[in-house]
Amino acid sequence: MKRDHLGCIVLVAAVIIAGCTGQRSADTTDSSRRARGVPVFEVDPSWPKVPPKWKLGHASSIAIDAQDNVWVLSRPRTLKPGDSAVAAPAILVFDPAGNFVRAWSAAGSGHEWPEREHGIHIDYRGFVWVGGNQCPERDLPGLKRVWDDQILKFTQDGRFVMQIGGSSKSSGNADTRNLHGPADVWVHPATNELFVADGYFNHRVAVFDADTGAFKRMWGAFGNKPVGEGKCPQPSLKAVPEGPGPDHFTVVHAIRVANDGTVYVADRENQRVQMFTREGKFVKQRVRYDAPFARNLALSPDPEQQFLYVGGGVDIVVLDRKTLEIVELIGGPGYLGGGHQIATDSKGNLYVAATARGLQKLAFKGTKPETK
Repeated sequence: MKRDHLGCIVLVAAVIIAGCTGQRSADTTDSSRRARGVPVFEVDPSWPKVPPKWKLGHASSIAIDAQDNVWVLSRPRTLKPGDSAVAAPAILVFDPAGNFVRAWSAAGSGHEWPEREHGIHIDYRGFVWVGGNQCPERDLPGLKRVWDDQILKFTQDGRFVMQIGGSSKSSGNADTRNLHGPADVWVHPATNELFVADGYFNHRVAVFDADTGAFKRMWGAFGNKPVGEGKCPQPSLKAVPEGPGPDHFTVVHAIRVANDGTVYVADRENQRVQMFTREGKFVKQRVRYDAPFARNLALSPDPEQQFLYVGGGVDIVVLDRKTLEIVELIGGPGYLGGGHQIATDSKGNLYVAATARGLQKLAFKGTKPETK
């Protein structure tokens, strides 16, 4: 058994060495693992059915509404110029069987639509939240050289409700009015708070009132004060040194808040998931040193939300939500891998948005005994 200087444990899950925790606080050890079933999935090759009149741009993110409809955020401007006339709208909605429901784009209309679409979330009241991650340094063809420093809120028919922040307005990690490349958001019903993985150019979690957009609080890695320069990141996604990792976030790429108020943050380039209280107190973390990890997050829909799904490179890692121990890996022939963003519906199905590689539904097929 291999340990680092902080006493973290390297787990073997599904016969693959998967990483270690690199913790800074007391943690439940892996010896406390309990007997349980772990989820089993199967690729649904028929999902989704994109209308033949359209071509879908890179699928950036995915979200689920109260009816288990699947909302896909794509990037129409990633299509070749010759395909612009048949570009699908930025938002497409499918039912669980993959049938097309509706679509819309909301560029213009009194708000600043993100130049490079990145994240989508449907909150408990049915509102649609959209963010982006464009920066001038990229100089991508067809995109304005601006910073996406805003989050937008819409009704499900595309009516604009609210904007937090403004394009190219951020003054950095201490700014309480603007975001800076917000990658992902989650609204916690118990407090009606909007938690933002902010994100690409800032290095923090930022919390706002979901109705008014008023700033409430922020924190960085390990609950520290957020620090770091607002530059376009250079993804590594290969391996990180053993140990707890740096005192700051790099790309805060995904965020989920469990029903009990526990906050989970995917710190992508540091290949770790950090766990916090709702107020931002650090609890523990999971690091996967030798493989891509923490690209995205999703919670299992059972009453206890037993599992946290974490996308990596060729697989999706299943963690025990409370201990952060690795209990299974999801992947294999026919799977798209860890994807860019992921989501679960109320039946336990798992959906993957994998940008240029497309979309995939992993149908939940029950449970099997945990690999020991």
